Amino acid sequence: MRGEGVTLDAVRREQFPALADKTFLDAACASLAPRAAADAIVALLHDVQTYPERSATAFHIRLDQARDATRPQAARLIGASPEDIALIENTSHGLTIAAAAIPFEPGDNILVPDLEYLQVPLPWRQQPSSAAPEIRLVRHVRGSLPVEQFAAAADSRTRAVVMSSVQWSNGYRADLDAIGAFCADRKLWFVVDAIQQLGAFPIDVSRTPIDILVTGGHKWLNAPFGAGFMYINPASRDRLRTSVAGYLSVNPPEGGWAEYFRTPTISPLQPVTFTAHARRYETGGTGNYPGMAGLAASLGIINRLGTETIAAHIRGLTDGLLEGLSRLPVRTVTPPDPACRSGIVTFSLDDVAREAALVERLLDERIMVSHRYTSGVGGVRVSCHFFNTMDDIARLLDVAGAWLTAS
Repeated sequence: MRGEGVTLDAVRREQFPALADKTFLDAACASLAPRAAADAIVALLHDVQTYPERSATAFHIRLDQARDATRPQAARLIGASPEDIALIENTSHGLTIAAAAIPFEPGDNILVPDLEYLQVPLPWRQQPSSAAPEIRLVRHVRGSLPVEQFAAAADSRTRAVVMSSVQWSNGYRADLDAIGAFCADRKLWFVVDAIQQLGAFPIDVSRTPIDILVTGGHKWLNAPFGAGFMYINPASRDRLRTSVAGYLSVNPPEGGWAEYFRTPTISPLQPVTFTAHARRYETGGTGNYPGMAGLAASLGIINRLGTETIAAHIRGLTDGLLEGLSRLPVRTVTPPDPACRSGIVTFSLDDVAREAALVERLLDERIMVSHRYTSGVGGVRVSCHFFNTMDDIARLLDVAGAWLTAS
């Protein structure tokens, strides 16, 4: 499989040295960084040490421009425009921005699936009680979340659906097109946490109606550096509360910031033009430059490989894993419908203590997986990413099978 002349085998071999001594199947927790991301950070830190620019002002401007280079890579990944991308620290940061920006009235409610990671509803729980919407849990159906469940939970005071595109404990991948269409028809805000999907399976916001999408970089985007991005639908921005926190969130003055700073007549109340772009929701000051350098490099690899190439490879891995698990004395928790599958496959022994012991055995063999549950759904969680191979799957199955037979 190829994308822009880059092969999966070459990327695995050249970019992920950690794979030489471990079977890494835990991108859903925190993924490996490629060499390109680490090199980008090292190069930036070298420049910070040596200051190659003529002045510190010029260097600061260059840092801001380097950070901004992340936007087109993020936009390309999801089918957006760079102007629709805000750079954030992590998913929690983006969800907090969304909670503050969406206008609610007393008595309003939002819908959140009952399989969610606790962070997803948390920003709405910590708002002042008079402003906080009621949070209604949408009940899963055997680990799945069909759109009918959202329709059944909604009423006339429902204002938003807030959910992960992939559920963290069982890998269920939601039908964003159907849920987005439901939200559009009911005029509900649709807020999507895409951290367990982007980098593994594509999302195209030019086709799928999403108001706000947030993701951190430390999972399937392979950038564990406290950097992520946020998409804000341009058709939705005028209905959001605005919150400009820093000067880099306004339009640059004529002549640029260097010229502005040395102008004697400027004052703290100098007239500014507030940007209409998504970056108006950023902190607007000095940012996480190393993190964004790493994220941009990781996104570049994913974009060159191509999201469809990556998704096809992951489907092959999960097909092989599920087939192998069917021969072991385990219960597969991940819903079987291929249309709802992600890079996560979860299986259960119906005994939490035995599951924990199996995970420890796998870790002893340097096979990295996780143990996760939400609302009674979960078990041993395996993450299959583009840098994995069928040899990785075979090794997991061999070690797990031997342990299950012996125990």
